[in-house]
Amino acid sequence: MKLSDLDSLPKDESGPVFAEPWEAQAFAMAVKLNDAGVFTWSEWAETLGAEIRAEPDRAYYDSWLAALERLVEAKGLISTSERLGRIQDWDAAARATPHGKPIELSRSLPARGTAR
Repeated sequence: MKLSDLDSLPKDESGPVFAEPWEAQAFAMAVKLNDAGVFTWSEWAETLGAEIRAEPDRAYYDSWLAALERLVEAKGLISTSERLGRIQDWDAAARATPHGKPIELSRSLPARGTAR
């Protein structure tokens, strides 16, 4: 993959521009999954384009994350229920974390009756 392949990627002369750490992490996950052969760059571009077209007013990296979620589910890396469960876990951890502290999933309460 080359950054020049990503025309709509927010970037400046030194490379990608990320407003939040999660955006860089989502970017890196997509690159790593592509490098690992989980999906082709064509599949990625098609999926990201579909997400952008579906919600054109959505922030770019929100579309990036939606495309990543769609592809990892389609490829069987995670199920929809697992993804939704992780979102619930993250939300619970965020609510349990004092302002200004790093969010740790271990701060969340056990989800769906499971022990941690």
